[in-house]
Amino acid sequence: MGKKHRKLNLFDIFSIAAGAMISSGIFIIPGLAFKIAGPSILFSYFFAGILAFTGLLSISELSSAMPKSGGDYYYITRSLGPMVGTVSGLSSWFALCLKSSFALIGIAEFGMFFFNFDIRFIAVIFSLIFTLVNIIGVKEAGRTQVGLVAFVLFFIFIFAFITFKNVNPTNFKPFASHGMMAMISATGYVFVSYGGLLKIATIAEEVENPSKNIPIGLLASLATVMFIFITTIFLTIGVLPKEILSGSLTPISDAANVTTGRFGSYLFAFVAIISFFATANAGIMAASRYPFALSKDNLLPSFLMRENKKFSSPHFSILLTGAFVTSAIFLEIDLLIKAASTVLIVNYILSNLSVIVLRESGIMNYRPTFKTPFYPIPQILGTIGFIFVIVNMGNTAILLSVALTSIALLIFLFYGMRKSAREYALMHIIERITSTEFTSRMLENELREVIRERDNIVEDNFDRLISESDVIDLKENTDYEKVFRLISARVEESLKIDKEDIFKKLMDRELKYGTTISEDVAIPHIVIDGEKIFHLYILRSLKGVYFDDEHQSIKTIFVLIGTLDERNFHLRALASLAQIVTDEHFVDKWCRAKHCEDLKDLMLLSKRRRSR
Repeated sequence: MGKKHRKLNLFDIFSIAAGAMISSGIFIIPGLAFKIAGPSILFSYFFAGILAFTGLLSISELSSAMPKSGGDYYYITRSLGPMVGTVSGLSSWFALCLKSSFALIGIAEFGMFFFNFDIRFIAVIFSLIFTLVNIIGVKEAGRTQVGLVAFVLFFIFIFAFITFKNVNPTNFKPFASHGMMAMISATGYVFVSYGGLLKIATIAEEVENPSKNIPIGLLASLATVMFIFITTIFLTIGVLPKEILSGSLTPISDAANVTTGRFGSYLFAFVAIISFFATANAGIMAASRYPFALSKDNLLPSFLMRENKKFSSPHFSILLTGAFVTSAIFLEIDLLIKAASTVLIVNYILSNLSVIVLRESGIMNYRPTFKTPFYPIPQILGTIGFIFVIVNMGNTAILLSVALTSIALLIFLFYGMRKSAREYALMHIIERITSTEFTSRMLENELREVIRERDNIVEDNFDRLISESDVIDLKENTDYEKVFRLISARVEESLKIDKEDIFKKLMDRELKYGTTISEDVAIPHIVIDGEKIFHLYILRSLKGVYFDDEHQSIKTIFVLIGTLDERNFHLRALASLAQIVTDEHFVDKWCRAKHCEDLKDLMLLSKRRRSR
């Protein structure tokens, strides 16, 4: 999906993430978690939020670098490889589908307030409705989400207003009634409540200005939802007797019933249903992007990446997702929660590892516009915390993660491995450790195109000049005269112009005017006879080129050679080069580049004024 399909703004991002988190986090899970850990679930929600924050930092960085459909699958594949990526992508798809099914079951559960029979078939109907909404288009799904979330937030505020006066402090004693390990186990259990953060990464390709909107939207939604969780659950524990709250599937409605009577109970059952609408809608929207992305990488059949001609949505992927969500409606709630939480935790771990691998790989075209502060501390601490939590969730969680991982591995081994050949960042680290070069520029080239799309870079004549330029990477110390001899020989070879004539012009220019513009950069430029000739020669010397006593170690030399009729372009090229080399990080990046093509990419992806 190209940049013309970027339709989701900051409010859409906030609403999709927040809506996906609020419903399950406060309308069903608190009663089930209370049965595990008692009042200490307040800390469980807080610790789960902190762990989610470490994942949020990684997701924000990776999504700002690679805003593509498939989100965590896309960047995990590019960092850890297609096998791990397939496991991640299919596991995330399973998790988000299960979370959507859980939301639809929530609709059925709260529907029992209004109908005295099992209405799961209504949940099936709504699953079909939200599948259709997402086929019609992501913008329409985003607008639906904004309205649903605004409605739910309003009534949560009403709930807080009518219940805070009725809080009974004795309901919190003993606080850690089931012990500290139970609180940690509950942390993993409630982690599914924060799964909405992962959903944004999956639709990053459809976000306006993803470099800004994704980090801000994710941070705002997490902060808002953490506050809502802790406040609402504190009030619920404070007004509900333990014997009613423990194991309740309708805790907020039960709490409203205590403070306002039957009307409040029915009102918040209705609000819960609307909230679960938001979760189901966002879940289908996000989950459907995983088969789409896997298909684009030849890891799943190609029909899943086809887009609807009218709505530009991946309709086959959405239909598959809707079918899985609908079938999972009939599973047990407890199993859905544990499975979704476990897989989400695993993928947060993989996101943290992806940041570390991409940063340490030295790949020049990994250029996130948002960088994790205090790297790699959040990634390391978050990963340790995630592992500790998942181990303490019990055997069921571990067995579920093993089962889902095994299914994904089998799909990769029997389908994807034969069809997908992909380079990934971990290979670059292995290459550096073993001092054996076995990578091409496949990943760098892909990331270059991602950056061009992300930053709306439109190729101009100067970009084409760079692409066609000769690059020389000198390994030894030398002086400008020898460099000019080398350039002259290249000019004779490519333009069929006498090298002695070129050398004389370069030397005359240098002796009369000097071509160094800083302690690291020189831009010799000359006019030659003829018509419609203009060439750029790029030279790097890590050991430095001697020009004079003031400029003894020039590392970057750009030689411009053109005819008089190209004077206007000559001046624009000089201006463009000046913009490139004045970037404060230019010299450092120039020296770290591993290949000649990396030097070109550094210039091609630079922030400068462009014109046709």
